[in-house]
Amino acid sequence: MTAIRVLVVEDEPLLAEAHSAYTERVPGFVVVGVAHTARAAMAALRANDGGDVDLVLLDFRLPDLHGLDVCRALRAAGSSVDVLAVTSARDLAVVRTAVSLGVTHYLLKPFTFAAFRDKLERYADYRAQALADGEVAAQHEVDRMFATLRGTAGHSLPKGLDAQTLNRVRAALTDGTRAAVGLSATEVSALTGISRVTARRYLEYLVTVDRAARTPRYGTPGRPEVEYRPR
Repeated sequence: MTAIRVLVVEDEPLLAEAHSAYTERVPGFVVVGVAHTARAAMAALRANDGGDVDLVLLDFRLPDLHGLDVCRALRAAGSSVDVLAVTSARDLAVVRTAVSLGVTHYLLKPFTFAAFRDKLERYADYRAQALADGEVAAQHEVDRMFATLRGTAGHSLPKGLDAQTLNRVRAALTDGTRAAVGLSATEVSALTGISRVTARRYLEYLVTVDRAARTPRYGTPGRPEVEYRPR
């Protein structure tokens, strides 16, 4: 699985460093550049027509240009690079404009690593579906793509499941080195520090919401073990 290449655009050096470190902690993502101004960001995206960047983590309050103007310039230039707004801007007019300019996600500062990781993981799931070959078979597949971006609020999870543990299980399951071979509940338990029974509950939930696939693993003594792979 090819890593998703990220450009971090943030004028505060410490925050830019933190966002870069957060990004590198999420499996499947790699930081390919950091820009502290709008002009530097545009220059980085113009190089090679933006082909080296898949996702921009964009602060809106930049010293030389508003982040929305960066988005406008990108779209005017024909760039389809995805943008995740990482900003403290809470004005609803700004949010509406961001949506109209194709901003994929909007993450308000300050935020936790769990919230940041959730946005990136949902984006990765959406991107994998959107870049698949062929065409959608029915409406429900389009609905699933949009639902992937919106996500499911923690309070709507089944009783006994929590979003933080679910994210840990998903992170273990979607790690690039393991996703291709699949993991059993026992292996997820060892990676996350939760019990095997608990790991299996979360894995089965991911199967239910079509975020994971379940298959038998043969070649082990006794009954085949069940393994899980991310969708």
